[in-house]
Amino acid sequence: MKVVVTGATGNAGTAVVRALAADPAVTDVLGVARRLPELRVPGVRWAAADVDPGHEDLTALFGGADAVVHLAWKFQPTHDPVATWRTNVLGSVRVFEACARAGVPALVHASSVGAYSPGPADGRPVDESWPTHGWPGAAYTREKAYLERYLDGFEAAHPGIRLVRMRPAFLFKEESASEQRRIFAGPLLPWRLIRPGLLPALPAVRGLRFQALHTDDAAEAYRAAVVRPVHGPFNLVADPVLDTAAIAALLHARTVPLPAGAARAALAAAWRMHLVPAAPGLLDAVLRLPLLDAGRARDALGWVPGATATEAVAEFLEGLRRGAGAATAPLHPASAGAGGSAVR
Repeated sequence: MKVVVTGATGNAGTAVVRALAADPAVTDVLGVARRLPELRVPGVRWAAADVDPGHEDLTALFGGADAVVHLAWKFQPTHDPVATWRTNVLGSVRVFEACARAGVPALVHASSVGAYSPGPADGRPVDESWPTHGWPGAAYTREKAYLERYLDGFEAAHPGIRLVRMRPAFLFKEESASEQRRIFAGPLLPWRLIRPGLLPALPAVRGLRFQALHTDDAAEAYRAAVVRPVHGPFNLVADPVLDTAAIAALLHARTVPLPAGAARAALAAAWRMHLVPAAPGLLDAVLRLPLLDAGRARDALGWVPGATATEAVAEFLEGLRRGAGAATAPLHPASAGAGGSAVR
């Protein structure tokens, strides 16, 4: 089985190519990225290509593939949503249509919890039938939701392609620390202070809670979706649900209550001054995300996460303290801003 992975050098991509290469059913893994990495993974070949419009056609690259896993994504520049739309939406459409032209029988697309509409008022976890209209105030959620709509039409037009949509919660691993700090917090985060006992307090934004998953566990779900005859969407999460208090406990810090409006105002001011890269609309979206039920992934993929959400975040925090990364452009600690995938 030959599998092509786009966005193969980011947080999710490096884990997915490793998981695929370790599966005996997969005989050839081609990792695709804009820049060839120094990273070497046994059983993985690398190719340089850009999904952006105006670059080389991807059809030949996908020729002979039994499956394409599409992970390529750009989070920055958040001050230029046209640029991210060009890569994330128009680039993804190029990938989908190239799969159809190349006759690829299976397409696994990295959607996200961010594609979902705001959650129910009672806070109950939702399954894959929950609407995927995103939150209109954030580029990330708009783009993820738009692609869900595009894939509805693509699936109807190409019934012979087995289409899988992965909708994971936030993905963390030690190697992703430098990239995620760069994408969301910027250079002002005192990452060397991210260790138990050094931070006296964390702001607890009222209403903020989220789900997380170790990236390697998400990669196992992607691997299963490639080799099993499944289709449709899959939620991917690990227990427990986290909040600021849970993160503070990992750092032996206390929490200081902070109204959501005050948090947003501070983030908006910092973003306008280019002090942080994360746009305030992303906080708005996170505060409205539904909690996910991953029962379908357990049943259809035989998937059970090996790490808890707490363990995944603890590993990420250790990576922050160490300035951890990997030998790829998005993950390298010294990268100036690769803009690659961080939460898939």
